[in-house]
Amino acid sequence: MAPIEASKSRRRAANLPASTPPQSKCAGAGQGDPQRRRRGASGEGEEDEEENNLWSSILSEVSTRSRSKLPPGKAVLVTGEDGSGKTTLIAKLQGVEDYKKGRGMEFLYLDVHDEDIEDHTRCNVWILDGDTYHKGLLKFAVTTDNIKDTLLMLVVDMSRPWMVMDSLQKWTNVVQEYIDKLKIPPEEMKEMEQNLVRQFQEYEEPDKETPVSPQRRSMVSQETNEESVVLPLGTNTLTHNLGIPVLVVCTKCDAISLLEKEHDYRDEHFDFIQSHIRRFCLQYGAALIYTSIKENKNIDLMYKYLVHKLYGFPFHSPVLVVEKDAVFIPAGWDNEKKIGILHENFQSLKADDKFEDGIMKPPVRKFVHEKEILSEDDQVFLMKQQSFLAKQPPLSTGRPLDSSTRVAGGSPRTPSRSGSANVVNVTPIPSGNKKIDPNIKGAASEGVLANFFNSLLSKKTVSPGGGPSNLQGSVKKGGHKPVLTDVQAELDRIARKPEAVSPTHTSIAEDKAS
Repeated sequence: MAPIEASKSRRRAANLPASTPPQSKCAGAGQGDPQRRRRGASGEGEEDEEENNLWSSILSEVSTRSRSKLPPGKAVLVTGEDGSGKTTLIAKLQGVEDYKKGRGMEFLYLDVHDEDIEDHTRCNVWILDGDTYHKGLLKFAVTTDNIKDTLLMLVVDMSRPWMVMDSLQKWTNVVQEYIDKLKIPPEEMKEMEQNLVRQFQEYEEPDKETPVSPQRRSMVSQETNEESVVLPLGTNTLTHNLGIPVLVVCTKCDAISLLEKEHDYRDEHFDFIQSHIRRFCLQYGAALIYTSIKENKNIDLMYKYLVHKLYGFPFHSPVLVVEKDAVFIPAGWDNEKKIGILHENFQSLKADDKFEDGIMKPPVRKFVHEKEILSEDDQVFLMKQQSFLAKQPPLSTGRPLDSSTRVAGGSPRTPSRSGSANVVNVTPIPSGNKKIDPNIKGAASEGVLANFFNSLLSKKTVSPGGGPSNLQGSVKKGGHKPVLTDVQAELDRIARKPEAVSPTHTSIAEDKAS
């Protein structure tokens, strides 16, 4: 026994009357005051009640957390053409910058974390190859067990808008054929379709209130399901019900500016494309979002919408229809009247025009990739040219121009009708004792020719036996023309031929001189 308890017992025994024998501690414990016994019993009951409340609160919290735990097994099936950016888009959501694309069927996952309940899970992502040859691999991604937890994502490339509608129609047909082959029980398939219709009808504009906890969110959803008024579906709405939620993602929307520059696209063309895509989404009850990985546009918004549709996370983002390259339309918001607003901007196009008539594929341009030519060193080039010119034969430059045809200034003389300048190459026979200076040019050569023809005239006109008077008589009798006429004709003939006089002309002149 501790010293304090011993002193207490001694004081209690000292206060007792003398006739009363001292009681042991055990007797006191069993025969104490009744009021004290009642107080002790009530205190023990309160402690037991507090312990029970504590355990009940812990058990309720654990059970609540187990009920609000993120469900596993959710999946996203991604389809689209080759080069549309499917793998790059999911890798961006995953936080991976450089991801190597695979073939056939690719598997990735998205990390999903709920901070309210401090839970973490992974969302499976299956990416089907753009070739329909690999559609048989869908059996590994979608089964009868997990089809309820699957969301279909259709990816189209906005840099090639003429392929958008054909791609959407092709891949929805592929998925529809596969779902039909799964042989899902009719009751289960009907329930899936009704759930999709109910989600579409119960859509409400998101408010900007603070997000509620998951527990409160589940209770609110139950209340809204009980109290909400379901409106009937509009025209051309959910006419093709796949039974699973659908999201249409338009990638590479940054190429819209390039389409405006290179292919002369205008606002009415982009409104025409958007109207056809929205009509398709209305038929399948799908949501629509425009994204751009290059400009990081609407990537976070798409992730929030995915976890909202698969896990029920709160979603407060409004509809985006103002910017032509950043459109977001959730499932359940759109209808034919809202789509008709786009038709007001049409000028050359009509709302009833076929998509392939309004958005035609541009002609294929053949790009010739020219090889890059590196220029060689200047000295090497000049040496090659020098060796090339050395191998070439000398070029004939024609008959050299006589220097006598140029004046003192160096310019060529204008040919005259006198003919004296055209016979510069003729070497006349000198007459008398006059010597011809070989250095005389130009006017000196004309004097030589004049002396030459004067000598001819003197020889023909002077006869050995008579004087000059006999010339006229002989001309009249013989009927011959004067020699002067022959000389003038010779001069005219030489003037008509600008070429140099050939040696034959020289011989004729010598014969006449003799």
